[in-house]
Amino acid sequence: MTGQAFLPSPSPVPAVIAVLIHEGRALLVRRANPPDAGLWGFPGGKIEYGETVRAAALRELLEETGVQAQAREILTTLDILVRSDDGALQQHYILIAVRCRWLSGLPLAADDALEARWLPLSDLRPNRLAMSADVDAIARLAQEAARRDSVP
Repeated sequence: MTGQAFLPSPSPVPAVIAVLIHEGRALLVRRANPPDAGLWGFPGGKIEYGETVRAAALRELLEETGVQAQAREILTTLDILVRSDDGALQQHYILIAVRCRWLSGLPLAADDALEARWLPLSDLRPNRLAMSADVDAIARLAQEAARRDSVP
């Protein structure tokens, strides 16, 4: 958006994150653009008009990483409040975390991702990796849900 003034939305912006845990690793991307530029997080973005939550998660996952998956359940939601330096609210995102199951593909950064890679769950600690909000907690939720799926 070069040359355009930032205009906040008058209402919250619905968005998704695709939470993909496979073989003890989480698929994360390093963001190129604000609000989380430079931070590692789950692939995701805004939900398009008429698009379901699960379809949006799969689209964003494919656009940002080239990985294909199956959308499972909604794990949680997050309110992300973006504030200016003086504390004024600039944007309010509601992130819907969708657990996904890997089907195929190797991560290759595209769209607004600088990097895309599988990271061991043990590396998802704020003191070890510069991450978006609650990446570690959401990864644990997804891992627990996957364990429940595998119990006969």
